[in-house]
Amino acid sequence: MTIQARPNLAGGADPDVAGVRPAARLRGRPGLPGDKSISHRALLLAALAAGGSEIRGAGDGADVRTTAGLIARLGVTVERARSDGRRVDYRVVSPGIDGLHEADGILDCGNSGTTTRLAAGILAGLPGYHVLDGDDSLRRRPLARIIGPLREMGAEVHARRGDSLLPMTVVGHAPLQGIDHRTAVPSAQVKSAILLAGLRARGETTVRESVATRDHTERMLRARGVAVRRTELEGGGVAVSVEGGKTVQAIGEIVPADPSAAAFWLVAGAIHPDAELVLEAVGINPTRRAIIDLLRRMGAVIEERPIAAGPAAPGSGDVGEPLADLIVRSGELHAIDVSPVEVAQAIDEIPILCLAATQARGTTTLRGAGELRAKESDRIAGIAEGLAALGGQVRVDGDDLSISGPTRLVGAATDSRGDHRLAMTFAIAGLIASGATTISDPDCAAISYPGFFAILEGVRA
Repeated sequence: MTIQARPNLAGGADPDVAGVRPAARLRGRPGLPGDKSISHRALLLAALAAGGSEIRGAGDGADVRTTAGLIARLGVTVERARSDGRRVDYRVVSPGIDGLHEADGILDCGNSGTTTRLAAGILAGLPGYHVLDGDDSLRRRPLARIIGPLREMGAEVHARRGDSLLPMTVVGHAPLQGIDHRTAVPSAQVKSAILLAGLRARGETTVRESVATRDHTERMLRARGVAVRRTELEGGGVAVSVEGGKTVQAIGEIVPADPSAAAFWLVAGAIHPDAELVLEAVGINPTRRAIIDLLRRMGAVIEERPIAAGPAAPGSGDVGEPLADLIVRSGELHAIDVSPVEVAQAIDEIPILCLAATQARGTTTLRGAGELRAKESDRIAGIAEGLAALGGQVRVDGDDLSISGPTRLVGAATDSRGDHRLAMTFAIAGLIASGATTISDPDCAAISYPGFFAILEGVRA
């Protein structure tokens, strides 16, 4: 077996370390989880809608399960209808926003920043005293960017360490007051939290962004009967607005395969000398496909076969997420310059893009990646440390990275820092590195991609 526990000094096996050896070939159709971003939003919006909502093919990672558990604490019935370990069908029955109630005790957000921020937006307009908390990693992630606007809308929000970190209390009020807010740093989570609060506000709520972030919340609100206005701003950026007091309708929805999960296999196929991998029904939303376009710009051979998205579920409308099968084959990569705007558009895929850069001819630069320091770990430090251990040439200058290649990687011990995207990045590196690569805390991959290591074993031809 390629995936194995590493012997510890006592002669036993260390279950907290996975080992990966190089693969001669890569072939197959890696099974992908449902899109994590859409899965979170589908559950939260189902909680706001009175009646039954069907959610098919949601991601079954730990983060999405956390959101399902949170809405259940608010008085929503959440049933798991079917799961294959990566994707799950949910049947959600809710009394609607006016029927939700204060939870008895702390609302556990686990490791999920999306759950924390989007739930805070909903709770801001739900009368009651709500306490959000999470694990040690989530307790280190900043919250000030949602606390300020939610307070401006009329909610009482308090957190520790200068109103920045969990645990956080939200004393909700209804109705809130609509605001016009410009985000300091482009963030789909911040935008979504404010828009969800805006559903319970007087008048219009607007969020202005210098860079258009992923637009799943807007698409999904429209599909549920809520008008969302999008305006292009002079000088760049967008403004997104919702009118308060609108009713969210219950619908059915099919969740596409996660493009952020697909990115690991796209890079694996692009950097391996003998690879052909097929990724089925991947979401290619224009605000999520930056990793595909960046890899193609580097010379990656990625074929895209658009597929028609049928109705979201019987009797409901199409939510409007474009889909495609992606086929990636071996190729030769060259360096590119990734701008701050492009970094923001591909923020979750930057770690695996950095691995691709180690195999590209020339020096790839990624500028303005500071947002990576506020993820599940400091991803700039983590990716630089891990790739350097594998033999990569990585230089960090503030929030910029420079990666020179192509570099022959050599198996080494890598530290995931409990971060799912780092763990999977180093595992993909192990497929081309000579010798054995070990990854600490491999189980953290299940936060977004249950079964990842078993699938990695399966694509070895």
